[in-house]
Amino acid sequence: MFACSFLLGACCMEYDSLFLSFYFYTAGITGLKLKTFKDNWFSDYQKTNNAGIPDPNGAVDWSFNALVGLFFPAVTGIMAGSNRSASLKDTQRSIPIGTLAATLTTTALYVISVLLFGAAATREELLTDRLLTATIAWPFPAVIHIGIILSTLGAALQSLTGAPRLLAAIANDDILPVLNYFKVAEGREPHIATFFTAFICIGCVIIGNLDLITPTITMFFLLCYSGVNLSCFLLDLLDAPSWRPRWKFHHWSLSLLGSVFCIVIMFLISWSFTVVSLALASLIYYYVCLKGKAGDWGDGLKSAYFQLALRSLRSLGANQVHPKNWYPIPLIFCRPWGKLPENVPCHPKLADFANCMKKKGRGMSIFVSILDGDYHECAEDAKTACKQLATYIDYKRCEGVAEIVVAPNMSEGFRGIVQTMGLGNLKPNIVVMRYPEIWRRENLTEIPATFVGIINDCIVANKAVVIVKGLDEWPNEYQRQYGTIDLYWIVRDGGLMLLLSQLLLTKESFESCKIQVFCIAEEDSDAEVLKADVKKFLYDLRMQAEVIVISMKSWDEQTENGPQQDESLDAFIAAQHRIKNYLAEMKAEAQKSGTPLMADGKPVVVNEQQVEKFLYTTLKLNSTILRHSRMAAVVLVSLPPPPINHPAYCYMEYMDLLVENVPRLLIVRGYRRDVVTLFT
Repeated sequence: MFACSFLLGACCMEYDSLFLSFYFYTAGITGLKLKTFKDNWFSDYQKTNNAGIPDPNGAVDWSFNALVGLFFPAVTGIMAGSNRSASLKDTQRSIPIGTLAATLTTTALYVISVLLFGAAATREELLTDRLLTATIAWPFPAVIHIGIILSTLGAALQSLTGAPRLLAAIANDDILPVLNYFKVAEGREPHIATFFTAFICIGCVIIGNLDLITPTITMFFLLCYSGVNLSCFLLDLLDAPSWRPRWKFHHWSLSLLGSVFCIVIMFLISWSFTVVSLALASLIYYYVCLKGKAGDWGDGLKSAYFQLALRSLRSLGANQVHPKNWYPIPLIFCRPWGKLPENVPCHPKLADFANCMKKKGRGMSIFVSILDGDYHECAEDAKTACKQLATYIDYKRCEGVAEIVVAPNMSEGFRGIVQTMGLGNLKPNIVVMRYPEIWRRENLTEIPATFVGIINDCIVANKAVVIVKGLDEWPNEYQRQYGTIDLYWIVRDGGLMLLLSQLLLTKESFESCKIQVFCIAEEDSDAEVLKADVKKFLYDLRMQAEVIVISMKSWDEQTENGPQQDESLDAFIAAQHRIKNYLAEMKAEAQKSGTPLMADGKPVVVNEQQVEKFLYTTLKLNSTILRHSRMAAVVLVSLPPPPINHPAYCYMEYMDLLVENVPRLLIVRGYRRDVVTLFT
């Protein structure tokens, strides 16, 4: 578009702008004040237009055009020369010198011409004689007529050689896919671009209305100049290291002033044409953002975003964020517990769940996977895997970044991630991972130690944990869920479980659900008091939920006599049997080797009564969930911390019993701070 505007501008504007610039300076020399000059010229132009026909509208402010038209054709000519800069031997040296020399020379010639016209003609002649140059020309007026024709044709031919090359250069930059037809190889003539440019020019000539074409061309010229000045302003203001202009006297204020002047002049000429031009430029920019590719020169706005991000990060500081300003920043652990199909970098439903942890999809997620091996040997593989993961994130329309870490094994890799990932208060605060449902079916004996180690690392690093069971059945944005979101609030978690349930309700898939909060009371007499307290707490938090209190006595009765007894009890007995066999093998190995009890290379202490207690408590909780929440859309339950010095295998048995027969479960552990506040 800019290339075509250069050509049209040279063809259509040169003569009229040149004459008006002479008139403006001559009027100034003869002592005519600007207001009087404006009124006289405007009234004269109202009387007759170019064809000698009365103009009743008189809607064009010609005095302002004469201000603007002083240098306009000269500048377009200078820019037309810059467009051919690819032919220069040393562009960095030649363009500044050539541009400044051309500007100074043109200015001097214009001023001399104005002085000569002021000395050779009267005010009346300047007001009435549109071809005053021909009238006073020597030796006869035809010289000027021929000169105007040759000058116009020369400018048109000059633009006809420059505009197609500019259009081809834009196409070769490969930032606008729609211009791919105009690409040319280096050293070849841009034939298609030339024909296209000529076609546009012929179409404008056929229109035959300079008053329609001229403002359009003017707007695109001024918009181009404003963009160039704005780019220089941003690069200088943001102190980009790549911005190293050879012109030492440059200052950002001059660029800003030039850009603002261009926009102001556009509105003064025609606000309607300005609005249309800005809208068209915005559409082109939006198209480039959607379909275009990044150029080798980078994006000046990215520097602005970078500086803004740095200032925002500094303003956040390192202090704890107030619960009112707390946002979940989930670290999505993509490493599968089993195998994924080839070229699938992450479980397809993990991004869907990550979006459910954000209000209106806003927020940052960090998708992390671990590549086993030596860093020097796997660095290239890690880059490829990172690109695949980033493509997956974009495809799932999830706001997040991808990171691949190379480590000797999963445990060491995760320990490094949880310590170093993020900056300041933008560090991830929730670790999200899939529950390893396949570990016993696939006989993956290394998973219990790794799973328990990850949970312990999160606790030490003060990170919240969300473990998703039933990820394969997690709904996407188009699968609407009905029923309830049930919370089993067993231990204090800073309100994280409540907050997650509220975030789920903001998604279309869960917006038809209602929240139920289940609490455990030690005695029947405490049930009503606890229910009232929890209701008051939820009311103060502006959260709507039904509160259900289960006493320990009724809990035991439901476990022993409920219809879900058989399936929970069967799982409980099977877990008892497996743990008994595991402990027997471990004791036999210790007696054989004469060493203390060891599990996963670490000494452990086994209190069989405590193991039995953990199993029975988990049985009661699983039985209660199956009794009240079998048809729930999703269940949230507190994550029990791994008992100290217990074998990891035993903990996995507790967890398997907890999630048994529950189709969709979120196991949540908060951290040592509140994420919701009672203060309004």
